Amino acid sequence: MLSLSQLSHCYRHQNQESMQLSFDLSVAQGDILAVIGPSGAGKSTLLAMIAGFLKPDSGELRINGEVIDRQNPAERPLSILFQDHNLFPHLSVFDNIALGIHPGLRLSTADQAQVKDAAARVGIAHYLDRLPEQLSGGQKQRVAVARSLVRHRPLLLLDEPFSALDPALRQEMLDLIASLAKEAGITVLMITHSPDDALKIADHCAFVEQGEIRVCGPTQQVLGEPEDERLRKYLGR
Repeated sequence: MLSLSQLSHCYRHQNQESMQLSFDLSVAQGDILAVIGPSGAGKSTLLAMIAGFLKPDSGELRINGEVIDRQNPAERPLSILFQDHNLFPHLSVFDNIALGIHPGLRLSTADQAQVKDAAARVGIAHYLDRLPEQLSGGQKQRVAVARSLVRHRPLLLLDEPFSALDPALRQEMLDLIASLAKEAGITVLMITHSPDDALKIADHCAFVEQGEIRVCGPTQQVLGEPEDERLRKYLGR
């Protein structure tokens, strides 16, 4: 479970006026939450505070009941998928996945089996000896997904990882994430500009605008019959 209580940050950008961002949010274990909203609304700031890349000015952040506000990013019980997939070009697919288990690639026999199992679950079992440059964009993202799987973290953050993929492949990757999350009971927070992505896999949807969550609820309800004026404008209604 992910819980944010008055998690706030004052954002200042060069000579522009500062913007106060404050978030209250609760996501049940195993749920997929899509976070939508216009550029500059605060979506990336929200993700950065959860991941530990940005220190909040105040508030509390819990994952499965554990307060993690003061933990370094590497210590937090979560994994992140970025758009650029963050693969090391000189390492094989096997080693890129294995980094999720041990940064020094010192693996036991059980660890090696876990890497192979994760690769099979995301459909890249036959590519373990290849380098990233020998893979397609979708295959690279599958490697990143497999690396997240072997970390066994209760929370997965998606920072628009599939936005550069072709539509068919994008849908395939969304289906994969939804399936794996349900299988492992992982909570997912997905930053996206696409309401269609939210409708496809998200249990709940939050609309962020001007540094706050204006609307949050079941995805079909939030996006199907929006009552908030700014949300309707964002959706082009």
